[in-house]
Amino acid sequence: MKKLHLIVVGKLKDRNIESLEKDFLQRIKSIDFQIHELKANAEDKASEGKLILKKIQDISKTSTARVIALTEFGQERESVKFSKWLFGNLELSQQLIFIIAGAEGFDQSVLDASQERISLSKLTFPHKLARLLFIEQVYRAITIKENHPYHN
Repeated sequence: MKKLHLIVVGKLKDRNIESLEKDFLQRIKSIDFQIHELKANAEDKASEGKLILKKIQDISKTSTARVIALTEFGQERESVKFSKWLFGNLELSQQLIFIIAGAEGFDQSVLDASQERISLSKLTFPHKLARLLFIEQVYRAITIKENHPYHN
């Protein structure tokens, strides 16, 4: 089974969003989806960058991985194109690693380590909502691929 990882800086501390996230994660069955929460350090973006790079290295030890930064400065795709992109990349790589940075944004070292940058929107979202939006879009991508009516 192909693996999808989401590295996030900071913990989710909102029960309502946790409940929604859990619901989507339970629906995602065709992809091994893992979330990795890293400790936030709002005063030191470089330290957060080092933590993210270490986690990427740990995940990549067993097989090749493609690293994607989720940033408002990345490429936008509508949902059907995102679905095709996601499954095309899962065919090429054994693992995809997506990253949501901390409140101060990405350290340049993490952007340099990323093969691609994707935007959920040109709007800026709180990290907990960006995380939920991304998980929902992964679920939506699966339903598009499987011709499930959820996307309609």
